[in-house]
Amino acid sequence: MQLYSFFNSSTSYRVRIVLALKGLDYDYRPVNIRVGGHRDPAYVAEVNPSAVVPAIVTDDGVTLGQSLAIIDYLDAHHPEPRLIPEDPAERARVLELASLIACDIHPVNNLRILKYLQDKLGVTAEEKDAWYKHWVAEGLAAVERLLARYGSGPFCFGAAPTLADCCLVPQIANAERMGCNFDDYPKTMAAYRHAMALPAFAAAAPKRQPDFVQ
Repeated sequence: MQLYSFFNSSTSYRVRIVLALKGLDYDYRPVNIRVGGHRDPAYVAEVNPSAVVPAIVTDDGVTLGQSLAIIDYLDAHHPEPRLIPEDPAERARVLELASLIACDIHPVNNLRILKYLQDKLGVTAEEKDAWYKHWVAEGLAAVERLLARYGSGPFCFGAAPTLADCCLVPQIANAERMGCNFDDYPKTMAAYRHAMALPAFAAAAPKRQPDFVQ
């Protein structure tokens, strides 16, 4: 299996967590999105038409280029440990929280959006920072409310990690790097810290990747 990844991409981070939890080996193929590697014509034509990271090429020849699709495929073909529950209600609850992160927080704060704000719309560094922190605060407040109502800990939903934790950890890691405050999210941070104590989550961290740079 080949994984096309950037060390600091939270979407790549999600997939690395899943691969580590499932004990799956892969060939790491770095794609430097800071210098536009994800827009390289060969990468777009041969690997990921969406021109983003991550992407995988599986041992059976399937190529996928969106993190949630990749994770769903891996969970179906390598179901231990199961990360997207089979029970309909439990599945929906996990997808609810994962979607909140993957659809409401991440898209407005990823690198290409921040670069557009700064390079095309001319916002200042301070305004860009305020933008990032605003949407993190909005999103994590919603995560905290969901966990307060439905979470059962020590992970987001019970005694084992799910897709929700695989999405939460990279989002918190990036928000920490951007100097966000987490005082109002005790349940969220408790789930994050519990997950980060697992070797699989630690192994997937940006600083553990072969393309890591300060």
